[in-house]
Amino acid sequence: MQIFGNRLRSAALFVNRVSKGQTTMTDTFRHDLVTLVPKLRRFALSLTGNRQDADDLVQAACEKALRNVAQFQAGTRMDSWMYRIIQTLWLDDRRRAKTRGAAVDPDDAYLSDEGKAANLPEDRMMLDRARAAMADLPEPQRAVLSLVAIEGLSYADTAAVLEIPLGTVMSRLSRARAALLPRMGMAIGGRQ
Repeated sequence: MQIFGNRLRSAALFVNRVSKGQTTMTDTFRHDLVTLVPKLRRFALSLTGNRQDADDLVQAACEKALRNVAQFQAGTRMDSWMYRIIQTLWLDDRRRAKTRGAAVDPDDAYLSDEGKAANLPEDRMMLDRARAAMADLPEPQRAVLSLVAIEGLSYADTAAVLEIPLGTVMSRLSRARAALLPRMGMAIGGRQ
């Protein structure tokens, strides 16, 4: 994903560095964007499958948001706006590249708890299986599953972010879960 430029060292530092010279950007916008970076990274990682591409994608999304700050409507959800920017950039890149991303290395994965919840080998193996199974999902199902199951968005919010009908969200989520559970050694309904 070289089109996104150099690897993002720290999205928070990037946002602050870029926005210091812009007098039209409000402090609230900058603060809210910096606060969203961990969520944006998780979403980008779920799309790309590896940390470097995810960081590049977040960097590109932050750059686009900063360039288009005037298009952001105050009072609306910035996270939805940013998720949509990330998804659009990702889909545009996928259309250009027409290739799949690399598999996720669990040791390189960004974990909000710094990996404390997955210290046991069995936990790491389960995490690896879940990421591999999720990477095999079609892009639309992966995006819906990530926004609902990982980011905690409601079905309605997910539909708004992805600009699809609510029924499509539910259908994609159902198909994604049905595809994931057997690969995780589980049956639908939680029984093995």
